[in-house]
Amino acid sequence: MSNADFKPFIAPETKMREFTFRAVFVGAILGIVFAASSVYLALKVGMTVSASIPIAVLSITLFRLIGRATILENNIVQTTGSAGESIAFGVATTMPVFLLLGQDMNLMPILWMSLLGGMLGVLMMIPLRQGLIVKEHGKLTYPEGTACADVLIVGEQGGTNAKTVFLGFGIGALYKFLNAGTKIWAEIPNRMLTFFKGASVSAEVAPELLGVGYIIGPKVSANMMAGGMLAYLILIPAIKIFGDNLGTVMFPATGLIKDMTPNMVRNAYVLYIGAGAVATGGIISLIKSFPIIISAFRRGFRTFLDSRKGNVSQEEVKRTERDLPMSVVVFGSLGLVLAIWLAPVLHINAISAVLIVLFGFFFVTVSSRITGEIGSSSNPISGMTVATLLLTCLLFLAAGWTGVSYRAMALCTAAIVCIAASNGGTISQDLKTGYLVGATPKYQQLGIMIGVLSSALIIGWIVIALNKAYTTVSPVQYPDHIAQLENNAPTQVGPDGQTYRVYRVQEQTGNIMVGKYLVDETNHIKYLVDPGIAGTVSEIDGKPVTKLDSPKARLFSLIIDGILTQKLPWGLVLIGVFLALVMELVGVSSLPFAVGLYLPLSSSSPIMAGGLIRALVDRKRKGTASEAEFSPGVLMSSGFISGGAIMGVLLAVAAGVGFDRKIDLSAHLGSLAEADWFALIPFAILMFILYRIGAAKTE
Repeated sequence: MSNADFKPFIAPETKMREFTFRAVFVGAILGIVFAASSVYLALKVGMTVSASIPIAVLSITLFRLIGRATILENNIVQTTGSAGESIAFGVATTMPVFLLLGQDMNLMPILWMSLLGGMLGVLMMIPLRQGLIVKEHGKLTYPEGTACADVLIVGEQGGTNAKTVFLGFGIGALYKFLNAGTKIWAEIPNRMLTFFKGASVSAEVAPELLGVGYIIGPKVSANMMAGGMLAYLILIPAIKIFGDNLGTVMFPATGLIKDMTPNMVRNAYVLYIGAGAVATGGIISLIKSFPIIISAFRRGFRTFLDSRKGNVSQEEVKRTERDLPMSVVVFGSLGLVLAIWLAPVLHINAISAVLIVLFGFFFVTVSSRITGEIGSSSNPISGMTVATLLLTCLLFLAAGWTGVSYRAMALCTAAIVCIAASNGGTISQDLKTGYLVGATPKYQQLGIMIGVLSSALIIGWIVIALNKAYTTVSPVQYPDHIAQLENNAPTQVGPDGQTYRVYRVQEQTGNIMVGKYLVDETNHIKYLVDPGIAGTVSEIDGKPVTKLDSPKARLFSLIIDGILTQKLPWGLVLIGVFLALVMELVGVSSLPFAVGLYLPLSSSSPIMAGGLIRALVDRKRKGTASEAEFSPGVLMSSGFISGGAIMGVLLAVAAGVGFDRKIDLSAHLGSLAEADWFALIPFAILMFILYRIGAAKTE
């Protein structure tokens, strides 16, 4: 259908409640909820899922309970709320890099980068709406945005409710509480394969990972599983077999291979291989999209120049064509440049501020067009961030800016661009939804600005709380190393109750890795303070500890260190590079494969289980791709994800204040609570519930 023939669901001349306080308020609250779940998910597996559809479904049902809302109010709710998920991805994949650089994550830098990146994405998208959403209607489908419009329209006609989402949320939250809270069954059943040296299999029986697998489908989840199998059933056993008789330490590890567990081998060697593969997969996905990128930038720039030709007043413009004025874009962008440059917590110079705006405009344009063609799930935001980091770091290297402060500056540059590009793609889907239902664009643009602000205020607290909750302090011995400390070094109480001084290593010294350490009065290192996010300690005293892997953050850290310090185990990284290339040559998408290679096998296994259930459901149910986007199985999975992830955040907070020990019931079950087979029973029940809901016929 051409743009000239298109008629929105609500006619432009229709006057209807839209930008109301209750719509914006509910959208902001739901945005914060989904921001929290998205942060948790991104830190665990490096990805998020679109929040617009479940927010739209929840909005329809909530307003039926408290007073029926118009379709345009429900659209404002999902628009405002969607900002949380998009900002969460950018923050969760970049901010943990500070930990990997030997620094702390602080609240104010996260707040500023979330706010500036989110606003940059909104402002850059305003002049692009006319060209990408309106003029390209019929060519750019924006699948998630179209599906969300279908949900709103069906809801307006009385055909949908949020019972499935609420049910999934409740089941996911309860399951997560019983599993990770009371610990009455093991979180990660694990089994060493005694007949195969160094090999092991495991599965994190979590509802949020099962839901992710269902939503991304069997093909992508199978690619991830293949990567995990390569790591745990091929690479780690090979390293153990060939390195078991080595009497010397092999770089970059600090201990002998024969003394390492599979997870220790993964942390010492396979992570670098996985990072090389992820970086290559991201770049390949970007290269594949290059024709789209060139076309998107050319058309977007032309749209930017032509968008406001003429002197037509806002009153003469149809309601459905009213954007925020170009003065907001121009002066807002100038204000962002000054804010980025002058914000004292970011330490960004004028050159980096200009780079941020240039990269921001380019990649918001690219992100918007790619989501229009292939959807948000295939949008290579990580590849765009890698490209930004590579170009920024190479410019810094050419200028001789290689100190610790410049590494943080390069990270801040890429982080703001990543958040802007992620938010730009999300806004595009929202504006497509609004275009189809007949919304007022300027109200959507204002709504998502409010969503950016409300979500930015809370995301930093969530990331810092999760890191603190899972941080561990474990003893280490470096008898020959004397720490060089400043006189005003901060102090921290160790696990033995003694007070130690904090020693930060920001460049690897001998076999002492970058990180945070506690030193005694003789300046000898006694403890490693391993962060809860992207930490390397997998067990203490033989007991596993929970960590959030944050795969994208380690990748970005490796790029920064690899270029600016020129110290990196390039041999391992290049193995990952060529593994990704081999996958592409045999016709396998390298990025999900590389993510599976990087993540623990325990994360890929439940995702694969969700993908298999989706395959079985799709075989039984036959429908269009748009119908599948808001089918009962997808809505149930969204509930699993949000319920499990939110409960995970709450349990992390409980662990931070010591309440977790009071709800731990594992001692009452004895060995049964640690039995691998016992943990698989409730997970199998969860899988059965998802299948039954997904395969059920809808009226």
